[in-house]
Amino acid sequence: MVTTTVAPIPAHSLLVLLLQVGLLLLTALLLGQLAQRLRMPAIVGELSAGVLLGPSLLAHVAPDLGSWLFPHTTAQMHLLDSIGQFGVILLVGLTGMHLDLKLVRRQGSRAAGVSAAGLILPLALGIWLGFQLPGQLRAPGSDATVFAIYIGVAMCVSAIPVIARTLTDMKLIHRDIGQMILVAGTVDDAVGWVLVSLITAMATTGLHSGEVVAALARLAIVLVLAMTVGRLVVRAAMRAATRSGVRGLPVVTAVVLLILSAAGSQAMQLEAVFGAFLCGILISQCRETDPKELEPLNTTVGTVLAPLFFATAGLRIDLTALATPKVALWGLAVFAIAVVGKFLGAFLGGRLSGMNRWESLALGAGMNARGVIEVIIAMIGVRLGLLTVEMYSIIVLVAVLTSVMAPPLLRFAMNRVAHTAEEALRETRVLELQGDAGSRREPVANGPR
Repeated sequence: MVTTTVAPIPAHSLLVLLLQVGLLLLTALLLGQLAQRLRMPAIVGELSAGVLLGPSLLAHVAPDLGSWLFPHTTAQMHLLDSIGQFGVILLVGLTGMHLDLKLVRRQGSRAAGVSAAGLILPLALGIWLGFQLPGQLRAPGSDATVFAIYIGVAMCVSAIPVIARTLTDMKLIHRDIGQMILVAGTVDDAVGWVLVSLITAMATTGLHSGEVVAALARLAIVLVLAMTVGRLVVRAAMRAATRSGVRGLPVVTAVVLLILSAAGSQAMQLEAVFGAFLCGILISQCRETDPKELEPLNTTVGTVLAPLFFATAGLRIDLTALATPKVALWGLAVFAIAVVGKFLGAFLGGRLSGMNRWESLALGAGMNARGVIEVIIAMIGVRLGLLTVEMYSIIVLVAVLTSVMAPPLLRFAMNRVAHTAEEALRETRVLELQGDAGSRREPVANGPR
């Protein structure tokens, strides 16, 4: 048997890829900074980079340049997508690392009630909406029930990165309501990733009783392995990397663990990011892991890989596809259901847990922000063959608009919520810690997503 060497990437394909990455990243960083100056999440600018360079603008203003720079060929787009997938796996892994499970345990049953209401109502409304949406918003050949469940999941998630940064910037992170928003959003996101993985399995194997049971069994196996063998492996690997004293080894070890975990969940016909999310949680639980040693990873993902992924996601948005009155009206319906469902669910959860109406309104405003999580879910929907260009564009716009809505609505509600003595004490401690941290090192500024 004669073996032949596989040819490397063609010179022209490499040139196009380098230009794509360079232009997308440059535009995403510039527009991301502009968005932050306008007091908006960075993701707004980063997605806009893809919108400007994609079918919404460049393809119409300079069609020859647009088709040369971003050709509609599977091979070329897969090259760009592979870089984006690498970034999103690490981004979701970092989201898992930043979850504060101690805070979840402290809030207990009260937070569970708020999370359940903020999850179940938008999930139910989203599933109902999914069945009502016209066939032109669902990809040809996709299962109507799987599509409807997917829409429900997209409606019920929150975005912890956006929420945490918003609360920090508004100096609400120490407030009781700020803590509750973080906890409820954390639980909702964790459940959301489980549901996304279940949908992935359904879309892959079909929606029959045997396949659904098999998907649930695979999901249970992954969770059990993560909490047992995975916990031991991650702890041993991170402990060895930390104690080695080799500069950068903890970062490399964390990246390897995240990618292999993503590969494991993908092999189980679940979503790759679900494995990365679980691994991120396990890494955060390692006592030997010093968060400062993983700061280079946080910086690289936050300033390079994440903006590139969101710019790539923006390339798939076609705003001209939303110009049709029927599509535009359905887009408004999706946005209304997304906002009302999350707001009303969180508001009712807050009221049932003993909060007053302004505290409950603030809870709804904070949890309504979807940001990065919903964009990732939208990309997954495209990859699973569930979404048309129109529906994808609608879901991404919902993610952007709800993230932009959060700060002013939070400010409006929190201006009517009185400070407590405990909150004042907690604020003093936070300021003291920030002062100590500032005297030791310069802060690293990552934009909200």
